[in-house]
Amino acid sequence: MSKKLYTTIIATGSYIPEILIKNEDFLDHKFFDPKNRELFDKSNEEIIEKFLEITNIEERRWAKPEQMTSDLGALAAKDALESSGIDPDSLDFIIVGHNFGDMEYDTQRSMLIPNVAARVKELLNIIKPSIVAFDVLAGCPGWVQALIIANSFIKSGTYKRGLVIGADMNSRVGDPFDRDLMLFADGAGAAIVEATESETPVGVLSHAERTDAVEWSELLVQGPSLNPEHDQTKRYINMQGHKVYVYALQNVPNVAMDALKKAGLELHEIKKVLIHQANQKMDEAICQRLMKLYKIKGSTNNIMPMTINKLGNTSAATIPTMYDLIKKGKLDGHKIESGDNIIFTSVGAGMNINAVIYREP
Repeated sequence: MSKKLYTTIIATGSYIPEILIKNEDFLDHKFFDPKNRELFDKSNEEIIEKFLEITNIEERRWAKPEQMTSDLGALAAKDALESSGIDPDSLDFIIVGHNFGDMEYDTQRSMLIPNVAARVKELLNIIKPSIVAFDVLAGCPGWVQALIIANSFIKSGTYKRGLVIGADMNSRVGDPFDRDLMLFADGAGAAIVEATESETPVGVLSHAERTDAVEWSELLVQGPSLNPEHDQTKRYINMQGHKVYVYALQNVPNVAMDALKKAGLELHEIKKVLIHQANQKMDEAICQRLMKLYKIKGSTNNIMPMTINKLGNTSAATIPTMYDLIKKGKLDGHKIESGDNIIFTSVGAGMNINAVIYREP
């Protein structure tokens, strides 16, 4: 049997910021109702209690004021490189999936030039000019999309090894007067991928994607603060939560199923579903809907790890961070072993959905 070229993950890393923000830290916030842009007529205790019930987020991590997205990405990359002993000069590319570029704490201006990947390369002091560095903007699915692009590079024979990073600084784009601010967190995850020759399929087996930009693009956008008296020139994340929930529930299972079909696998052959962590109830509903497509009943606890309880929504950083934590034995109750089939899947602004089927080497 002849060997084929596959993309495998040979090292991982992550960076979880130091500043811990608990739900009770929002008790003194002024939250405005998105329906009428007036203060809610209920207490913050009630708002936070309901928020916890729906999302299961108790706390999240925010970056230090002096840190930016590229700093987080570089720290995750450094973790992957140092923990594996891989020489940075052996890389052929650096891809960073993110949403907002580098953003200053005070001004909240988004800086996209130089791109985040180039800044990460600079922070890692990688001088070799042939190591190309560029960004992917795909909403929360940014890291998964970057992995799909890296796989295309490797399978085409263009490159042999690269660094794929997901990093985001959501705390700086959350409206301080919107209860959705409690969803958002900061972080970064990184994976080093390389070309592997194998007679049997391994690494990235398949992928599927979709973008709904006509009817659904306005579900998650940047807009002014809900507080009419706050600076209306600043732009914050504006999300139509219920409609995002409905869209994700209707479409994510089908994209995952499409990827499974391309890989020639059934759901019962999947060990873990690593899904973007935005809302625990939504993720459970998506996984249950996927199970229903395959006539499988039961709990999602064993197949679907959750980090949202302690880390919140770290956007493009979510899946690579979760994968790194599992690989390093830092996520209780979950492990990934050689031969395990995994789904990486995410949904976010665009609206974009993607899924990768990955077989652990």
